[in-house]
Amino acid sequence: MLVLLPPSEGKAPSGRGTALKLESLSLAGLTEARQAVLDELVELCLGDEEKAREVLGLSEGLRGEIAKNTELRTAGARPAGEIYTGVLYDALDLASLDPAAKRRASRSLLVFSGLWGAVRVTDRIPSYRCSMGVKLPALGALGAYWRTPMAAALPEAAGDGLVLDLRSSAYTGAWKPKGGVAERTATVRVLHSQLVNGVEKRSVVSHFNKATKGKIVRSLLMAGAAPKDPARLVEALRDLGYAVEVAAPGKAGRPWALDVVVTEIH
Repeated sequence: MLVLLPPSEGKAPSGRGTALKLESLSLAGLTEARQAVLDELVELCLGDEEKAREVLGLSEGLRGEIAKNTELRTAGARPAGEIYTGVLYDALDLASLDPAAKRRASRSLLVFSGLWGAVRVTDRIPSYRCSMGVKLPALGALGAYWRTPMAAALPEAAGDGLVLDLRSSAYTGAWKPKGGVAERTATVRVLHSQLVNGVEKRSVVSHFNKATKGKIVRSLLMAGAAPKDPARLVEALRDLGYAVEVAAPGKAGRPWALDVVVTEIH
């Protein structure tokens, strides 16, 4: 099973240990593309600060993120699973997983990134600021830039198993499963159900969406679930207590769409 996750906007500070080694990151086929993005991002942030802030879409209060990017080659690196924070990663809580679940996480979780393309949670990276929505002056829009290298690297990473796609919309454009891989892919939407004047109303709420996706991944990892296809994923999630509604693809080469319905998050 390969689980595709979005990164977080906010990130933990870089570490104090060994600096980034691009060649040590997973998905070696992305190394050249990563180097190109890293070089341009650092050059941008070493230059005109106002231009860098505009390109990166940073508010005045986030101006300090520009200085952080200038030190990407020398800052200490930490496992990506420690760098990414926020609602989804708080709910996933990688640090508290038992040893077996941590091993499953290292094999199955892949975090998409505007800077790195995609990394595993055990890959050591520095803290950075560069979303997939950024358009660098030379390389252009990163979502489009990553499509070609991702098209070569991701099918190999997916293998012949299930792909559980939990990415946010900003990151789905960098790689879209095709053919047989798409048929083994399940996307998940989280719907918040509540009664309003006695009538059920459903809505997509960011917090419920992110927190539930984190809890889903944690539940699968802790249970040792390894569904081979979307139909078995639905069974596994229902066994774990989730209310799942399914829309199987109407034609070949399309992913499954799952709705997980929640009423509250604890």
